[in-house]
Amino acid sequence: MKIFPSSSIKKLDAYTIEHEPIASIDLMERAAQALTKAITNRWNPETPVTIFAGPGNNGGDALAIARMMAEKGYKIEVYLFNTKGELSPDCQTNKELVQEFQLEKEDLENQYTDFAKQYDELKLTVSNDSLSVLLEQEQLKTQRLLEELRTVKSTNATEIRRLKKELATLRKVMIGYINQIDSLSRLTTHQKEVIADVTRKYNVASQQISSLAEEKKNLNKKVTLAAQLDATNINIFAANKRGKKAKKVKDVVKLKINFTIVKNITAETGERTLYVRITKPDNGVLSKSDSNTFPYENRELVYSIKKYIEYNGEEQNVTVYWDVEEFLYAGSYRVDIFSDGTLIGSQSFNLD
Repeated sequence: MKIFPSSSIKKLDAYTIEHEPIASIDLMERAAQALTKAITNRWNPETPVTIFAGPGNNGGDALAIARMMAEKGYKIEVYLFNTKGELSPDCQTNKELVQEFQLEKEDLENQYTDFAKQYDELKLTVSNDSLSVLLEQEQLKTQRLLEELRTVKSTNATEIRRLKKELATLRKVMIGYINQIDSLSRLTTHQKEVIADVTRKYNVASQQISSLAEEKKNLNKKVTLAAQLDATNINIFAANKRGKKAKKVKDVVKLKINFTIVKNITAETGERTLYVRITKPDNGVLSKSDSNTFPYENRELVYSIKKYIEYNGEEQNVTVYWDVEEFLYAGSYRVDIFSDGTLIGSQSFNLD
């Protein structure tokens, strides 16, 4: 293998540029491709490679080789020696191309960072627990890939490309989640409308049921009232021992009470129980026993006389008697008649 001195190489480069014709940067690119092919044919991508480059065109060749090997997945370390602070134009161009790897990596890191933040925003819009868990998993995956990217060298083109593909996949997944969230949002809105409509109908139906129940209750009250017995023409006769009207209270031995149960076609027919209370001027009740009571408005009342009648819905006259065994004194007395827990007639009378 013949090795040319640098002066000869410069002449060969100039000749090729003049007669091909080809730009010097393109000639450098061609030479770098040939050297890269030779190197990569001999060593695999697992082989660590360190490249030292000077400030001239040879250094430019080295930088171009570093870039091309990095694109093939080799782990490259590059050292550029530039003691004078000046680079040849083609070396400068290849330096900038290598620096683009670093810029590309920084841009990819920024994209991953923004992407991870987008998951935080999405999670705030989701009320579905299962979807929230999936979003959390994807966010953790994004953060893990970001950490991987930060440890990758900017010249490791294979890893950069892989992480780019991962990011593209994550974007597709996120778009799917966004569409799903949008669908759920529309569904939730529809569900709210349906629920609101059902609630409105339920409230209307409830109001109607309440109104009907109230109407039924009032109607039942009316029916109950209409079905109650009614006692009229109540007359009290105070008799002496000869059966004549007693002129003095001390002569009264019997009270005869006459009244009429009026006709009522809505009232239940059959045996009915009537309770008669005779109240004295001191509001005490005439009774043969304190145990003679009947229910009335959640309490027990003492009655004077208990009378069974067979009611057939027609007008019926009733007579009951009270045998006087206690001391009676002059004053205003009152007769109250009850049936089925209801007061059906009252009448006051005086004994002198």
